[in-house]
Amino acid sequence: MKKSTIKREGTTIRILTLGLLAFALVFAGCEKDANVSPEPQNEQQLYDIETTLKMITENPDFLAETGEGDLKRWKRYPSFGNLTYALFKTRLFSTVVRNQLTVFAPTDEAFKKLFAQIGVRSIREVPVEQLRAILLYHVIEGKVKSDQLTNGFVPTLNGAAVEVNLDNGVMINNANVQYADIRALNGIIHIIDEVLLPPTQNLVEIAQGNEAFSILVQAVIKANLAETLATGGPYTVFAPTDDAFVALLNELGPEFNSLDDIPVELLTQVLLYHVVDGRVYSSDLPAEPLSVTTLQGEAFSIDVTVPSITDVNSREAGLVGSLLNIQGTNGVIHVIDRVILPTLP
Repeated sequence: MKKSTIKREGTTIRILTLGLLAFALVFAGCEKDANVSPEPQNEQQLYDIETTLKMITENPDFLAETGEGDLKRWKRYPSFGNLTYALFKTRLFSTVVRNQLTVFAPTDEAFKKLFAQIGVRSIREVPVEQLRAILLYHVIEGKVKSDQLTNGFVPTLNGAAVEVNLDNGVMINNANVQYADIRALNGIIHIIDEVLLPPTQNLVEIAQGNEAFSILVQAVIKANLAETLATGGPYTVFAPTDDAFVALLNELGPEFNSLDDIPVELLTQVLLYHVVDGRVYSSDLPAEPLSVTTLQGEAFSIDVTVPSITDVNSREAGLVGSLLNIQGTNGVIHVIDRVILPTLP
C-alpha cells in the first residue's frame, strides 16, 4: 500500500473518531435536557390600567385578547378618552398605575349621558373635586374578577360602597357590566355603561331632606350632635321615623308630652344608642342575630333574617326593608320603625 493512501485512511479514521465524539456529546446533552421542564410560553404582554384603557380606545380588537365578552354586540366599540383625561385632570394617574386595583370603567358614551344629566358640555367643565370623588367611586382595592363578585356592597376608594347585583347579569349600582375581566398589569377592568355617582350629602343633610325625620333632626340639634354626625365618622345610623318618636312619647307616659320634656342628657344617650362606628351595610351582617356595640357604650342585637333590632330592654324595632343602606358621604342610614332604648336611669 502506498504511503499517500495510508495518510488518507488515517485522516478518515481521525474524522470518524471526532464525529463519534461530537455525537456522544450531543446525545448526552439531549438526555440531560430531557429531564428539564420546557420553558413556559410567554403570556400576552400586560400594561398598567391607564395604558390599557388607552390601547382599547386606539384598538378595540385589543379587548378580544384581554377580557371576556362579545365584541359583536357593540354598536360602537368602547373608548375611554373622558376617563383617561379625568385621571390626568384629577392627578389620580399615579394611584391607578401603582396600586393593585379593580376599575369599573365608564365609556365615553356613559360620560356623555352624565354630561347631559348634570348640565355640562364636556369633562373639562366638571369641577376637579367633584370629578375626583366620582373617579374614586369607580375603584376598589385588589384584583376582583367577575366570578368573585357576590350580591351586596363593596367599599370603594371613595369611602362609600357600590352595590353589586348578580340577579340579571352583573350590575354595579344602576350600571351594567358590558365587558368583564380585562387584565392589566396592576389590576382588572370591567367596562360599564353608566357613570356611578357617589353620595354627596352627609348624614345630617340626608335627614334634613326627608320629612319623615323632622323629629329626629330636632332631637339631634337639641343634643348638640349635629356637627358630630355631619362631619365625623364614618357612622352607621339606625334612624327612627317621626311616627316612631310619637310612639315613644306615648310609651313613656304623660310625663313626656313632647321632645322638649326629655332631658338633654337622656336624649343624648338615646340618640347615641342608635349610632354604630363605621359603615355597616345589610350585606355585611350574618344570617343570625349579632350583638352590635353602639357609640353610647351598650349593645343591641340585630337580626337581618327578621329583620329587626332588639334593645337591652327586650324591645323590638323593625328594620324598614325598602329604606336600608342609604349612603351619605360619612356613613350609612338604616330606617327603623321604633326608637330603641339603652338602660334607663
